[in-house]
Amino acid sequence: METIKHRIATCDYAGLAESLDAQGWARVPSLLTSHECQAIASLYSSVGHFRSQVHMARHGFGKGEYRYFSYPLPPLVAELRRGFYPYLVPIANRWHERMHIDVRFPLDHDGFLKRCHAAGQLRPTSLLLRYGPGDFNCLHQDLYGEHVFPLQMVILLSDPATEFSGGEFVVTEQRPRMQSRVEVLPLTQGDAVVFAVNARPIAGSKSDYRVKIRHGVSTVRHGLRHSLGIIFHDAT
Repeated sequence: METIKHRIATCDYAGLAESLDAQGWARVPSLLTSHECQAIASLYSSVGHFRSQVHMARHGFGKGEYRYFSYPLPPLVAELRRGFYPYLVPIANRWHERMHIDVRFPLDHDGFLKRCHAAGQLRPTSLLLRYGPGDFNCLHQDLYGEHVFPLQMVILLSDPATEFSGGEFVVTEQRPRMQSRVEVLPLTQGDAVVFAVNARPIAGSKSDYRVKIRHGVSTVRHGLRHSLGIIFHDAT
């Protein structure tokens, strides 16, 4: 845990904030080692770690499947969620101020979870996703309830050089009265991407305005792709 705590503490948060402000997402390269990625991906076969499983095709979400972790979270997953939160809070609160949203967030994750739980959002939302050939994830937002932290994270656990092809992580941005903008994010094994859950502010000619963000995964052409989703709010 000390090594992941050190990696979290020494991230380039000034650069991360600059990237988030400019484009709504930021890459954190080599956050996890190959061994850590493999260890987390291997949890998928141990159903005791999870509270539920979703087959995306049944719900029109795409094709593939994912499992939501149950509490207590695996130590590495818990540390990623708890450790990144205080570094992202200043960005989240600044974004809400710019978007004229009154809600502000506590400085520590436990304080924010107390707010979620008081509102009936009791279920953990960190999840492990698995895609095989032909699988994909439609554009969506991970909201889950009244209390939504405006940033989330995905970490690619599989190696696109050797384990799968296709399966690119995609972010779209819908600006008012404009066509949607699409970004395909280049990720390698162990890379994380932090991105907007729902909306982000953009500076206009007169004032800031909101743009809607959605994310998804393109079709996997071959192999098996695992990723870890870190969502900071809990679900109803």
